[in-house]
Amino acid sequence: MDHSAIAKIYKQQIFALINQAYHIHMENSDLDIELCQLISVKTGGCPEDCGYCSQSNKYNTEIKLSPLMPAHEVEELVILAKGHKVKRMCLGAAYKSPNSKALDKVCEYIDIIKRHGLESCVTLGSLTLEQAKKLKNAGLDYYNHNIDTSPEYYDKVVTTRKFGDRVDTINNVGKAGIKICCGGILGLGESIDDRISFIHALTVLPYKPESIPINLLVPIPGTPLADAKKLDKMELVRTIAVVRILFPGTRVRLTAGRSTLSELEQSLCFMAGANSIHYGDKLLTTPNNDQNEDKQLLSKLGVND
Repeated sequence: MDHSAIAKIYKQQIFALINQAYHIHMENSDLDIELCQLISVKTGGCPEDCGYCSQSNKYNTEIKLSPLMPAHEVEELVILAKGHKVKRMCLGAAYKSPNSKALDKVCEYIDIIKRHGLESCVTLGSLTLEQAKKLKNAGLDYYNHNIDTSPEYYDKVVTTRKFGDRVDTINNVGKAGIKICCGGILGLGESIDDRISFIHALTVLPYKPESIPINLLVPIPGTPLADAKKLDKMELVRTIAVVRILFPGTRVRLTAGRSTLSELEQSLCFMAGANSIHYGDKLLTTPNNDQNEDKQLLSKLGVND
């Protein structure tokens, strides 16, 4: 589907858009909300200059550097998450690209996750095909590598890599037989056309994303986007709805920034097609929704019983 066709879907009357997305959602899912947990296994010190990220060593933020976690600590968190009915463990490490020692350690983590019967997902920055194959052999299910925004707006957010570099890693991951987790961030100062172009870029990736996280910018003091204008929440709903329409069977995850949404706003996002959340008190470095409040909301919605 070309850019103009996606724009026509995106810009239609909001109730018609949500209705279309909801019916596609009903036809292609069990209307459950998948619970994932995200752990920062190595924090800070990243040489990239992503304008939204507290972990970049280019910016003066409150993030404290921490090395790769011991395997036993990861296992403790995996066991705890499984007890809360989490289905997928997502591990993040702040690298431009992991070295061989780091990759070996991550393979240990993957083995732990798989032994406890959960899906595994990691995000480690750029990968070569050989690195991707190593992760596949370790049992990795998903690799997260977001394109962040539109190709046209990308260099306004990141300058230490190009949009095409992201696509190259996605291509390597797909070739290795790992499922693709790829989405982006809204509220970076992009235009409506940029959001439409971002969605279009997802549809033409070399491998179809089977998981699409949609993030709202969480402004971090010390980063270039600390004072970014807040996005109208309807733009979030529109983006989720269009993604659901174009990716009927894909998990669409309501991710960073969810803590700024009311129960009704979250519910509208779920109605528009989101069917996955990160569960737990923290994402990589930013706060997440209270776990008890999440349980109460899911109970009110009558899902995951």
